[in-house]
Amino acid sequence: MPSEPNSVTPPESQYDARVIDAETGSPLTVQQLAGRLADTDIVVVGEYHGHHASHLLQARLQQALFRRNPRQALTMEQFNVNHQDVLDRFLAGGLGETEMIEDAEAWDNYRASYRPLVEFARQRRLPVIAANAPADVVRCVGRKGPGYLETLTPETRALLPERPFLDTPAYKEKFIEAIGGSHGTGDGKLSERMRNTYQAQLLRDNTMARAILDARANHPGHQILHTTGTFHSEERLGTVAVLEQRAPGLSIAVITPVFWPDEEANVPLEANRSKGDYLYFIQPLPEEFRDPERESEAMQARFANRKPADCE
Repeated sequence: MPSEPNSVTPPESQYDARVIDAETGSPLTVQQLAGRLADTDIVVVGEYHGHHASHLLQARLQQALFRRNPRQALTMEQFNVNHQDVLDRFLAGGLGETEMIEDAEAWDNYRASYRPLVEFARQRRLPVIAANAPADVVRCVGRKGPGYLETLTPETRALLPERPFLDTPAYKEKFIEAIGGSHGTGDGKLSERMRNTYQAQLLRDNTMARAILDARANHPGHQILHTTGTFHSEERLGTVAVLEQRAPGLSIAVITPVFWPDEEANVPLEANRSKGDYLYFIQPLPEEFRDPERESEAMQARFANRKPADCE
């Protein structure tokens, strides 16, 4: 019989994750979760970028799945498809880590968050696949709209899926809700600027879906472990919805992080049950700012320091 959800205790630190079956509320160890997923084609682990519990769970699950099926491929939102050659050179021993980080434009938290995943794969000669769309292309689609793809060189366009903007109505609704309607037209529709931003989001999702399916084709019999920000996968939307449209015969499991509110004594299951096949509850992150002015200044600085994209 399934365990009572109330038997799940809150995470005790920023490293802890409480994994449960979303349907039954039963708590699971990482090893038990891996057992449930042993025959699943694609395992998608959503994350809150930079949260220690997310990254620790990903690393532990990667190892537990490998013990059950050593034919494993790691696909990652955290590397862009135009840097696959750099990643391959690093995996083959032709580059040092700092060289790879610089040449592949790895995320700032690579060493703290993603090194364990990549090193586990590298040491066992497992494929690691850069899955995200090129950053400059995403930025330019966000600025100029989907027509920007028509200006790309054939080599760059070949890195992207043939149909790069597949989506679902539910995902668009979620996107509108996430931006708070402040960039809409007042009738539930997006302004032109935010419509372009949404297309850029879809380009990421569709490129990741294609990278995952290419990994399946290039490495037959391999289980795919995909790491991504939770917005791209929760509620089986985003990348997952695109995968289901493109390859409906594949089995896909979605594992979703959920913050356990500080004031809650019992696991907040009901409000989050639909977010994934399995949920892992983690402590909320500390609030970044309490001073609105400092928050605004920090956001402006972040945008000012972004690498400009040449969209001409």
